[in-house]
Amino acid sequence: MQDILEDELRKQGLIPEQYPCKEYLMYIELLSEWNKTYNLTGITKSEQMITRHIINSLSAFPYIKGTHCLDVGTGAGLPGIILALAQPEKKWTLLDSAQKKIKFLRHIKYEFGMDNIEIIQSRVEQYKPIMEFDTVICRAFAPLSRLLSQLEHLITSNNQLLAIKGENVENEYQELSGCNFQIELFDLPSSDLKAKSKLAKIQRQN
Repeated sequence: MQDILEDELRKQGLIPEQYPCKEYLMYIELLSEWNKTYNLTGITKSEQMITRHIINSLSAFPYIKGTHCLDVGTGAGLPGIILALAQPEKKWTLLDSAQKKIKFLRHIKYEFGMDNIEIIQSRVEQYKPIMEFDTVICRAFAPLSRLLSQLEHLITSNNQLLAIKGENVENEYQELSGCNFQIELFDLPSSDLKAKSKLAKIQRQN
């Protein structure tokens, strides 16, 4: 598995030695183990977990700005755990409403000694942070129209929302009308032809 992970990183132009590969492989092992009981992900093969979870999460790495980040609907910690491991200097808040996923995240935090993450169980509509996040990110969360409606209170004129989406995001973008946000779409690199992703970078218009 180590060779597969390092090979996938190189395919994305990344240097494996600069990433916590040992922790990523341990994460996959723990996710596979917990998945048997808690059904945390529909992906069960370790090789696909590398491409569709680890690499896909890391594809957003260049777009992260600031030091305080929020992962909405993080699920099993994707992309938040993966990015927090790669960026220990940044503070991450992982938000999810499902108890079983929160339990898994707390186990991961304990096992890895991750002092740079905070885990909160809440629905995003009810989450009212006292501070503004520099970057808010979500992965496969909801169609753009519902996404903007549910996360609008978290987006200011000073920060950004990053949404990792499938290829159908272009149709979702075309269906939007009269929103107060500037939206840019980017292709995300992937070696998995069945799981092509795009990134929607969303900022509130002044």
